Amino acid sequence: MSLFLITFLSLYGGMHAYAFVRLRGAFLSNHTAATIVLAAWMILMVAAPILVRLAESAGLERSALFLAWPGYTWMGVLFIFASTLLACDALRLVAWLMNRLRGTATPWFMNAAVTCSVALVIALIAGVYAFYDARRIRTDHVMVTTAKLSPSAGRIRIAQISDVHIGLLFRESRLNGILAAIRAARPDILVSTGDLVDGRLSREDIISHQNRLADMLASIEAPGGKFAVTGNHEFYAGLNQALAFTRTAGFTVLRNQTATLANGIAISGVDDPAGLRMGVPAPPLSEQALLKSVPQDRFCLLLKHRPDVPATSDGLFDLQLSGHVHKGQIFPFNLLVRLQYPIPCGTTATPGNSLIHVSRGSGTWGPPLRLLAPPEVTVIDIIPKGLQNL
Repeated sequence: MSLFLITFLSLYGGMHAYAFVRLRGAFLSNHTAATIVLAAWMILMVAAPILVRLAESAGLERSALFLAWPGYTWMGVLFIFASTLLACDALRLVAWLMNRLRGTATPWFMNAAVTCSVALVIALIAGVYAFYDARRIRTDHVMVTTAKLSPSAGRIRIAQISDVHIGLLFRESRLNGILAAIRAARPDILVSTGDLVDGRLSREDIISHQNRLADMLASIEAPGGKFAVTGNHEFYAGLNQALAFTRTAGFTVLRNQTATLANGIAISGVDDPAGLRMGVPAPPLSEQALLKSVPQDRFCLLLKHRPDVPATSDGLFDLQLSGHVHKGQIFPFNLLVRLQYPIPCGTTATPGNSLIHVSRGSGTWGPPLRLLAPPEVTVIDIIPKGLQNL
């Protein structure tokens, strides 16, 4: 936790310092009072995420909400602003170097005030759009043809939700949009590939078996069953509390376990490795051993929060459903995410001839914004070979 706080304060504080210096230089060099107000705001916003957690821990939910909405919205807008400003400053540097070589003057539109103004306008417009777009659930369709299912099984429809992050800023109104998309798809099976709950979900919301949020999820009908796996936030929220919430919502949680269905599908689910880092004992079966235990004539659906495919697992499953990356959630953060998780969002064939679908996620984490990474509910139709053209 100490390492996390040091890293967070260094990166987030550095982003604020950069924005402060540029804003002050562009607009406030002769306005002492406004500079003090801006500095105070920046300091408060750096501390806001930590203050939100402290308020929640103390049971002060109203205070936490009062800080969370401006604090996390600002976090998203600041990231867009700092990213745009950095790009503008890179262009300014190139323009300055070129003009030095040519012996010409730098154009007026490349000065500090103009580029800062442009970055600020872009950040505000993009922030409003991203706030709106985070509430527009898309339905992405995937069709998988397999010879492992009997034609008599017919089409099997699976709806995937991932990274919903039910918590302080994600409540009934936003959950309703996800549930409407699921109901419209009329799935046979519903799966959640981790981070159904958030690390900021209050204890009362998790443990109450009459919880309105769990009841809303439980109302979804899926004749073939509802299955879930843990994500890293299930462990951050408190594993026992998160599992209680997920099960109350009607899901069977697969923790390195396989559920064999009568229609010929075997659904395997693995725990997120965050549990091991937090001292939670590992399940008895490894991912490879779990997949090897599935009969080869069964269509193996693997639920795994993180979109990675070890060489030891590749080819042992037919389709892996994952999430975790949110497609970066706010552009251009997706460029950094791809460095750690190179498998892109969408459906990809693996070297071992398996398929993996990586969801952009259905909710938001941190900032309630999504820029060029719209939320999704994925609808997967598994079609027995020979029926795909019918």
